Amino acid sequence: MNTAVFIILAYLLGSVSFGILVSRAFGLPDPRTVGSGNPGATNVLRSGKKLAALLTLLGDAAKGWLPVWLAQVYGLEIGVVCWIALAVFLGHLYPVFYRFKGGKGVATALGVLLAFSPLLAGLTLLSWIVIFALTRFSSLAALTAAVLAPGFAWWLLLPIQYILVVFVLSLLLIWRHRGNIRKLLDGTESGFGKKS
Repeated sequence: MNTAVFIILAYLLGSVSFGILVSRAFGLPDPRTVGSGNPGATNVLRSGKKLAALLTLLGDAAKGWLPVWLAQVYGLEIGVVCWIALAVFLGHLYPVFYRFKGGKGVATALGVLLAFSPLLAGLTLLSWIVIFALTRFSSLAALTAAVLAPGFAWWLLLPIQYILVVFVLSLLLIWRHRGNIRKLLDGTESGFGKKS
């Protein structure tokens, strides 16, 4: 029973959209109605408010990290920790508070990885930074990081359950970016500092 409660609470926390809340607090348009329509930090950044984007990034990452970290601190079984990690991530993708229409999950996934292993999170973030710096495409950076993350997890010899969760998160991230993949392939994807 307690396990189910923890998982449900993790999902509900994941369902909180910091992009929407922060935009409202700053008097910005709802990020679901502008730009890419994604309530994430990248789209909030398009409003021109860097602080709002930073707070969105930190909030979405923190909500991915917190329940997984707490589950570890309280000594829950590794299987339960994994279900909590999946629940908080799915809450972000399919939030009950916003008719199950959420973000793409990059920051929240990074938070989960941070709870699994700071080094794993650092390597994944570094891969995102490098690709973004070279291409100025946030979506391509996210896709590259998603592809590399399971390999990083395997290389770091994390518990096999964690590696499987990272693999599932990566697949879901790639699925959520399928529209971006089409745009990247046909040359219509918008990048920072690039013309649409």
